[in-house]
Amino acid sequence: MPLRDFADPAAVAGALDAAGYVPDEGVATAAFLALRMGRPLLVEGDPGVGKTALAHALATICQARLIRLQCYEGIDVSQALYDWDFPRQVLHLRAAAGSADPGEIEASLYDRRFLIARPVLQALEQSPAVLLVDEIDRADDEFEAFLLEVLAEGSVTVPEIGTIRADVPPLTVITSNRTREVHDALKRRCLYLWLDHPDFAREVEIVRRRVPGAARQLVADVARATARLREAGLLKPPGIAETIDWALALHTLGRSRLDGEAARMTLGAVLKYREDIVRAERELGEIVGGLA
Repeated sequence: MPLRDFADPAAVAGALDAAGYVPDEGVATAAFLALRMGRPLLVEGDPGVGKTALAHALATICQARLIRLQCYEGIDVSQALYDWDFPRQVLHLRAAAGSADPGEIEASLYDRRFLIARPVLQALEQSPAVLLVDEIDRADDEFEAFLLEVLAEGSVTVPEIGTIRADVPPLTVITSNRTREVHDALKRRCLYLWLDHPDFAREVEIVRRRVPGAARQLVADVARATARLREAGLLKPPGIAETIDWALALHTLGRSRLDGEAARMTLGAVLKYREDIVRAERELGEIVGGLA
């Protein structure tokens, strides 16, 4: 049973739009199919294109709890699935010493009350939920293999307790910045969505919603200038988040449009590497020129 039964991709698009996420047709279709088919959604794209924001918006429109698992190098099953509350187990063991059969005491140590649920287990137990597995490309192959089992079965097995299965399987959104290739075995279990930087009109709409007080001309100028920066061969091209930050910085300074002086003063809002700032400063005339 899906988290929420939308009639078609257009209905999903309308709900996402109402939740503050500006979708295109591809995003709405992928989200609709993931919900209707009960399949995980693997979302790849450059940093800052709205992958994590999509998971937040899906949780909102499904009226579901968002549970986030942030991946990192070295993450293991105990950080993702569950762990035992060792200090409480020791206290329980001390309290029960001499008052019961040793076998019963040992068995009671592995009761559900001593189990610490990590994000994956939380998503199964606290349904309905959207499970966000963020930046899977930062994790190693072993962790990815563990995730395959969870995606295939929609449940987890705790040897001491048994199988735990969700009443309503969570919608799983897996994001990747593609710093490494995700294995084919994982991709086969997922629907796939590539998120690119938005076109001009969509980016303007996104920024206007996030910085509602900014002048229309300023928002348009910033969107055009950011698009040019993305084509400038920078170490870290700016994403949508940086476009929003740049517009907000300029609006905070009382600017109603972008010019060379304003751009130079606020480049730190849109670029995060010194080399990129130096390069942008050299090309400000071309980047900012002709914005009107």
